[in-house]
Amino acid sequence: MGKFFAGDYPGPAFQFLGPAHLGALLALILLNVYLLRFRHADERTRSRVRWTLALILWGNEIAWHVWNYAVGKWTIQTMLPLHLCSVLVWAGAMMLVTKNYRIYEFMYLMGIGGAIQALATPDLGIYGFPHFRFFQTFISHGLIVTSAIYMTVVEGFRPTWGSIGRVAIWMNIYVVIVYFINNAVGSNYLMINHKPATPSLLDLLPDWPLYILYMEAIGLATVLLLYAPFAVQDWKARSKQVEA
Repeated sequence: MGKFFAGDYPGPAFQFLGPAHLGALLALILLNVYLLRFRHADERTRSRVRWTLALILWGNEIAWHVWNYAVGKWTIQTMLPLHLCSVLVWAGAMMLVTKNYRIYEFMYLMGIGGAIQALATPDLGIYGFPHFRFFQTFISHGLIVTSAIYMTVVEGFRPTWGSIGRVAIWMNIYVVIVYFINNAVGSNYLMINHKPATPSLLDLLPDWPLYILYMEAIGLATVLLLYAPFAVQDWKARSKQVEA
């Protein structure tokens, strides 16, 4: 059992789009489909679902920090909860418990796009199925997506055009803050101080700081794509009002 928590995992490495990867993605899809059944449940039942998701998010993230500390991988340069998905794990669980709409805006508009990218191309290296890190990665990023979808479909939340403006402003403020934290501690949270040392999609972009502008553009395009269903819904509603 110990080898499944080992820092130097002797088992099979992660295989991109291998059976375990596809199985994890399928499990997350089925989870979201299952949660649709609570759309007409009473508030007490829906509250239990939200608390369950929140506790899993919190417990999984705590376990991630404990594991890194136990195997000697915890450092201030890599493990502070400053990456977007790390922030959204903690904030998303709080959103589920409190039904906070302002957090929801970030979970839906930023969390879904970022977490889906992490689920599609997880940086797991040697940690394939069934290592702890394999499960931790898919649980944390998967439940970011699930939490946002649950609050939208089951709880009836939705973003607005104002949400896009608020998310854009606060995200840029956050990026500036993290940039100075990176300079202070020698880290590269959000990958904004320089490109990662390991190969990544950022290698296709221009050098710093121009690649940050490309990241902003990609982020904006993702946000607009996620908002598109609501924009179409509003447009249809206005059209019906005009016809009436």
